[in-house]
Amino acid sequence: MVGRVGAHSFGAELIQGLQVAGVKTDNIFIDETTSSGVAIITVDDRGENEIVVIPGANGKVNQDDVNRLSVILPGSEVLLLQFEVPMTPVLEAARAAKKAGVKVILDPAPVQTNVPDELYSLIDIITPNEVEAAQLVGFAVDSQESAKLAATVLLQKGVKNAIVKLGAKGVVCANNEDTFFVSAFSIDAVDTVAAGDAFNGGLAAGLASGLSLRECIVWGAAAGAIAATKPGAQPSLPDRFTFDLFLKERILGK
Repeated sequence: MVGRVGAHSFGAELIQGLQVAGVKTDNIFIDETTSSGVAIITVDDRGENEIVVIPGANGKVNQDDVNRLSVILPGSEVLLLQFEVPMTPVLEAARAAKKAGVKVILDPAPVQTNVPDELYSLIDIITPNEVEAAQLVGFAVDSQESAKLAATVLLQKGVKNAIVKLGAKGVVCANNEDTFFVSAFSIDAVDTVAAGDAFNGGLAAGLASGLSLRECIVWGAAAGAIAATKPGAQPSLPDRFTFDLFLKERILGK
């Protein structure tokens, strides 16, 4: 992971939590000038969430961080980007990934309305949920048909593959060759916090493993489903053993 935390005990806890989970943290910069980013999350009776983001150190990510990223990109398979850092380093990171021949996944969250046209052209896969997709394309996205239309608009903006996540209603994927739907896994949702993040993690892991796009989306859907069965953000993200067991029971066990 490449990014920033603040120079206080909370930042140290964040890094330690990543290390315990097996994430390499050598390129996480400790910023002495600010606090770590914080997301304040509320969850309703249906398990749906609303999030207020206080950027902190995330808001200070800049070209220095992109430079650190550029060193480790060669030999990598996938770069996963999101919008909790400023737009300029996101664009520069995408440029660096393309130069290194690395696939770019963009999770456009929290959604921004000032996305540069160039960024769309650098994205191999964009993965908005229905709310984010609606804000990116300018119309309501609440069904398979409207998701297909939104995906078409995103393709016209320059992305190579558009994946629109509809929560329990499944996932729509479109590119210039095909449009298809992947059903969601049936679960008893407790808390959807980090389900989208888990989806992107599963998707990226699938790509890095050489799976087909459809298989990668199934991996993403499985990871997101597992996360939604547990409360919290980082604690709800599945480890590989839990993930593999879930897939075995839900797919191979059929």
